Amino acid sequence: MLARAKRLLDESGDGRLLLAEKVERKPRIQSAVRTVSILLAVSDSADGLRAKEIMKQVGLSRQVTYHLIHTMLGTGIIRKNESNRYVLGLAAVSIAEGFHRQLAPPEQLARKVRSIVAAIGETAHAGGWVDGEIVALATAAGHAPVAAAKVPQGYSGYAHARAAGKLLLALVDPSLREAYLAKHPLERRTNNTIADRETLEKELEEIRARGYAVDNEEFYEGLQCLAVPVQGLGGRFVLGISVPKERFEKKFDKYLAALLNAARIDN
Repeated sequence: MLARAKRLLDESGDGRLLLAEKVERKPRIQSAVRTVSILLAVSDSADGLRAKEIMKQVGLSRQVTYHLIHTMLGTGIIRKNESNRYVLGLAAVSIAEGFHRQLAPPEQLARKVRSIVAAIGETAHAGGWVDGEIVALATAAGHAPVAAAKVPQGYSGYAHARAAGKLLLALVDPSLREAYLAKHPLERRTNNTIADRETLEKELEEIRARGYAVDNEEFYEGLQCLAVPVQGLGGRFVLGISVPKERFEKKFDKYLAALLNAARIDN
């Protein structure tokens, strides 16, 4: 009916076609956002989600949820397994393979990292989850008179001692965090490294509450780091900086503002 109305308006030449297009555009955009939200929720789950769990996580009505689920089933991007849970389907393999292929080099993240260095002069980096590991995906050296050393691209050690690693652990699904920590002992890098689970859990809770992470000479003595999540990506990727301790607190507000600006998805 909407298509017919648009055609009639077009034929009338009275200029109302643009209004009809706007009426149609909003529901389409909203539907796309909801569909992507469901896909991300299923992707984040340990063993898939039931329809009621999707409704709760994404905040949609039963009717809308089932409509979008059936649409996605038709594309093969998700499927229902033997336990009646919705999991990723075979069509998701192409997305995963494309992501890994296009991730090297991770130019989108690398561009954000370079913009941070240009704005504040400090060493910057981006990190994210890759195959269950917390990995440094892009790094750039600062040009301040005394700059921190770069964390090499591909580095994945001591996530619990790094601001970027702690932030990624704080934001991930609890089951995935548990699986990661089960494989990675809380070893000390410095005297300030958090090395017991109870203290780490408390730290991760505080990180979730404030929306960013800091490490206080936990990875390198004399070095402090700050990390924020890239917006709109469900906590999968973060941006961070490494700064000598003597100027970290003095310029903290400036550093945080620069990171938050770079972390905007439209940048």
